[in-house]
Amino acid sequence: MLANQRREKILELLKEDGSAKVIDLARLFKVTEVTIRQDLDKLEKDGLVIKEHGGAFLKNVEDQVRNFSLANQENLDKKELIAAKCLEFISNGDTIILDSGSTTTEIAKKLRGGNKHLTVITNALNIALILGAETGIEVIMTGGEFKPPTLSLTGQKAADFFKGLNVQKLFLATAGLSLKAGLTYPSIADLVVKKAMIDAADTTYLVADSTKVGKSAFASLGALSLIDYIITDAGIEEKHQQLFHDNEIELIIAE
Repeated sequence: MLANQRREKILELLKEDGSAKVIDLARLFKVTEVTIRQDLDKLEKDGLVIKEHGGAFLKNVEDQVRNFSLANQENLDKKELIAAKCLEFISNGDTIILDSGSTTTEIAKKLRGGNKHLTVITNALNIALILGAETGIEVIMTGGEFKPPTLSLTGQKAADFFKGLNVQKLFLATAGLSLKAGLTYPSIADLVVKKAMIDAADTTYLVADSTKVGKSAFASLGALSLIDYIITDAGIEEKHQQLFHDNEIELIIAE
């Protein structure tokens, strides 16, 4: 991996977890701690992170948590279309899982005032607050370690919450997906949680805007066969549509 590629992945991880230690980054990327410190020096010089003893944290993360805002607010028009499409697959009486993320947050917003009798399980604090006061919606939260940039709970404790549960539908987020890399995420800590969610759900809908298709993040959860449907927007390239079709992956396009 080239230095600029590694720095990009480090920044993606910090945008997901909020902070990281030099020793852990060196282990993840299989380079020396000196190399990681040089990477962090460059990212700090670019005004993206703030170094601290033994590691670094994402710049402005305190403001994001204080304002309860998500870091990733790109392509909101696409995410709103996807969220609206998802509502077609949510029925009265359903028990659903809403993963943390900006697209799933849009789903939560569109569930407000819908008079649906639902049980919503989530690891996202912002989603719990969006739906917590809605009449007819019961909100259940996982436990786990708090990740400031995504306002979510993660790690083994969050994953353990789903053991023994059986829900109708999961709306799962991702950072990138491709036939080769499968479902990918910036943070390894999230993998056990995503897998536990999938195991608990009868049907898994992957919600991802078209800019994430054909891209990959640092850590792979597994093959696309883990999911039942992909819901994306009309910006998805024809070659990717054909690739999913050829591999019998169900694609739903929100328009």
